Amino acid sequence: MSTTLDLITTLKAELKAAGLTYADLARELGMAESSIKRMFAKGDMPLTRVDEICRVLKTDFAELARQVAANKPQSRELTLEQEKAVVADRRLLLLAICCVSQWTFEQMIATYDFTEAECVKYLVQLDKLGFIELRPMNRYRLNVAKGFRWRPNGPVMQYFRAEVVQDYYAGGFDGEGELLLLVHGSIGKSLAAGFVERLQRIGQDFAQQHLADQRLPASQRTPYTLVVGMRSWLFAAFRDLKREPAAA
Repeated sequence: MSTTLDLITTLKAELKAAGLTYADLARELGMAESSIKRMFAKGDMPLTRVDEICRVLKTDFAELARQVAANKPQSRELTLEQEKAVVADRRLLLLAICCVSQWTFEQMIATYDFTEAECVKYLVQLDKLGFIELRPMNRYRLNVAKGFRWRPNGPVMQYFRAEVVQDYYAGGFDGEGELLLLVHGSIGKSLAAGFVERLQRIGQDFAQQHLADQRLPASQRTPYTLVVGMRSWLFAAFRDLKREPAAA
């Protein structure tokens, strides 16, 4: 959907939320109701008219623009081509992860070995890929949803399986706020889907808390990585010990 149509759609939603009809808006603007309907139907209105409608709504264009951005549908995962591009350069992948974690530009260059120019270059690449929307002063808006995940068998998860998993699980998981829990069991197939949904909610809760805690000073926040998994599986070291089913 184009930006203009997004703007018109948001204006309509704001009018409805304010309990204002086209007739009400026409009276406020000194226009005919038919002209208001035609203007919204065609999606053709100058910025001066948008400002007048904002005045009626008791808001301003900046707030309206933020609402347009908030209403845009966001992707829950990237396309295969997007992931291939991200994982092709580990520095680009690193900054993509920083963006998902809502790091500021200043945090990125203070923490990692990037010059300002290099950091901007990679953010521009992420913008071109549609991962973020780069804004003035090196600020950005994520174009992925809160429940975003890398493709289960995509390039990024393949990279993490090859390069990261062993390093992650090598830790003791005995620090403050750390846990490694291994649970085995046999349950009904219908119940397995329910457990998966609950685990997904835990991941979403973690992501939402991360966003909420961005208001806290950096000194009061600690980076954590939550890994959630559940699968029907037999450890490779035990597979040769499994008894073959008796012949019928």
